[in-house]
Amino acid sequence: VQIQHEGIRCGQLGPDPTATLTLPNGRTLRAGQPIVSYVARNLEPYRGFHTFMRALPALLRQRPDSQIVIVGGDGVSYGSAPRDAASWREKLLREHPVDPERVHFLGKVPYEVYRQVLQVSAAHVYLTYPFVLSWSLLEAMASGCRIVASDTAPVREVIRDGENGELTDFFDAAALAEKVGAALETDGGGLRRAARETAGRYSVEAGLAGYRRLLGLPAE
Repeated sequence: VQIQHEGIRCGQLGPDPTATLTLPNGRTLRAGQPIVSYVARNLEPYRGFHTFMRALPALLRQRPDSQIVIVGGDGVSYGSAPRDAASWREKLLREHPVDPERVHFLGKVPYEVYRQVLQVSAAHVYLTYPFVLSWSLLEAMASGCRIVASDTAPVREVIRDGENGELTDFFDAAALAEKVGAALETDGGGLRRAARETAGRYSVEAGLAGYRRLLGLPAE
């Protein structure tokens, strides 16, 4: 058995110090500001949304100048829906109210907006159960994001703590808030560059070359 990743479009991703993101309320966020990003297909526990939401009150107090940008739908991709609310977003906002002027739920967005979210991000949070790794983590790495991620099996395949990102316990909301807050204090240029280098090994070109080798086809 050989594992071969299909690859991400590294050529369409990368840091942009001039990047901006216009929010639905008309506010414009810019690269270089203390912006925290979180992305999942749907906002649910499999992708650590509950831990992220539980970390937000402490993080918002710690960094009163920070803005939080959350991308993802209200459906369920994995696991089950909450029994006492229409969505996990509704349930966790009820349990952990946050300032809507600082925490922005964008829902599902076009690819270009998603790319802008990653480019303005000062710290990108990725959490997951031991499960299939999301493309979004590799795309965030390819965008040069400063990564704070869960110390779980699929993440450890690509993130080395202190080398190309930072790892934290999946369930520890207090530790997550502390690590993200600390990440906002410094640029973390070395971590960002190492993350981009790692993501390059998962490019579409590398994936296609791997499949050609597996099928015994000549290299292009």
